[in-house]
Amino acid sequence: MTGDEIKEEVCGILDAAGVPYERVDHPPAYTMEDLDRIDLPHPGTVAKNLFLRDSSGKHHFLVVVAGHRQVDLKALKTLIGSSRLSFASDERLEKYLGLTPGSVTALGILNDEAGEVRLIFDEALKDSPIIGVHPNINTAMLYLKLEDLVCFLTEHGHAPTWVCMD
Repeated sequence: MTGDEIKEEVCGILDAAGVPYERVDHPPAYTMEDLDRIDLPHPGTVAKNLFLRDSSGKHHFLVVVAGHRQVDLKALKTLIGSSRLSFASDERLEKYLGLTPGSVTALGILNDEAGEVRLIFDEALKDSPIIGVHPNINTAMLYLKLEDLVCFLTEHGHAPTWVCMD
């Protein structure tokens, strides 16, 4: 599938569910620093996403935090009741979420039809009424209400676990 087809597929799913969003296409952005160089309409609302695995490689986590928030993996493992956490490989990212590096997003959880990835949201996200997420490709940003995103993901069988990472 091309990048444009990926964007259209995700937007079509949101449209069919009646989830309103604002779409902004932009050049490829692989990191938060790349996004900082792009003139996006809602600064400070873009989510950072981490795809992690436990030490056994049997459990996977998609962690969603506010853009420039630092995540202490040692503290997080305790908060979610896991063994040591590390970043999952590109191969695991493709296998479990159907995503490529630089395109990790909360919406990628829709590709986890087997329910093998646990979705974790940082409580600090609740301070922002809107959130910016990639539509499974790093050449666009979708801005939507946080509550709409959470409801949508929950309706698709992926209710997030909220943790306080402070």
